[in-house]
Amino acid sequence: MRSVGVEEELLLVDAHSGEPLALAGAVLAAADRSLGHRPPGDEQRRHAFEKELQKEQVEFATKPVTEMGELQEEITRYRTEARRHAASAGALVVALGTSPLPARPSLNAGKRYAWLAEQFGLTAQEQLTCGCHVHVSVESDEEGVAVLDRIRPWLPVLTAMSANSPYWQGTDSKYASYRSRVWNRLPSAGPMDVFGSADRYHEQVDAMLGTGVLHDRAMIYFDARLSATYPTVEVRVADVCLESSTPVLLAALVRALAETASRAWHNGEPPSRVDTNLLRLAAWRAGRSGLDGPLLHPKTMRETSPAEAVQALYAHARQALIESGDDGRVRRGIAGLLERGNGARIQRELLREHGSLAAVVTHCERITGGSPA
Repeated sequence: MRSVGVEEELLLVDAHSGEPLALAGAVLAAADRSLGHRPPGDEQRRHAFEKELQKEQVEFATKPVTEMGELQEEITRYRTEARRHAASAGALVVALGTSPLPARPSLNAGKRYAWLAEQFGLTAQEQLTCGCHVHVSVESDEEGVAVLDRIRPWLPVLTAMSANSPYWQGTDSKYASYRSRVWNRLPSAGPMDVFGSADRYHEQVDAMLGTGVLHDRAMIYFDARLSATYPTVEVRVADVCLESSTPVLLAALVRALAETASRAWHNGEPPSRVDTNLLRLAAWRAGRSGLDGPLLHPKTMRETSPAEAVQALYAHARQALIESGDDGRVRRGIAGLLERGNGARIQRELLREHGSLAAVVTHCERITGGSPA
């Protein structure tokens, strides 16, 4: 059974105004202090909580697990701990892909972040976005690249399912995932070509680093990549999700996609050669529509309904889902998501109901903590 892990980036906000607060340092200090109160035998890693690009956000990473129920427990636990640490610093944490209210982000200190600020200017300064990254284990770089080559057409559907960033600087962006559009301003972000082999993947990465445009391997921002730290494929297309059950759904689907891709590779089945330019259009369409407008079908690259695109993804990965024991969870998760909508739909419904973006943030903070949407 392949292990999976999830990284979530969370937004720090003021409890009254809902505006982002540059308190990551204080929140991480509170997390460090809490380590001294751990009971014997607690194996939580010291770096479960880490800083991100901006001081208005924090990140946590779950441990790798094989059971989706355990992953749900991990995400719930870390969200709860993040809320507690934020409260001790005078803030709230909320799982939103972008801030609904106007923000003036503050880059974290450090040589790497200073380099980013100098190299990318306003693009780096404005990059206050919160994503969800799913890691799935692979046996080797060769298998990992085979997976990367074969999951390419399916990734925009994951963006649509996770879309949770309709507002930008106090305005409705008209996108479901505006985070995906802001993120893709960075020069190495977006869909990747078929690599064909691990050697070709590493050659491409080395060539990109050789240009001097990127600082290091961590800045290879492909939609999916080989992790530079772990023996995993890392899928990076999702917004951080409002409800804690959604990243578990995404993780189950990513694992099934990886398993399906690996089996196809072992069976000698070539990857789809869908053009990367078409994948860029599919990614744009997913960010624009979410689950409330047309998507591009992963097999035909023609417009279809969100339900059809999601069901195509499920059908493609179904055998692996059955064998992992995740089929029932995924079917229920998909049905619920299509019925109630993703975070973007929920945010817009909250604004219509309550009339202010501050109220949207307040209600989303409660949902982040486990209250019903």
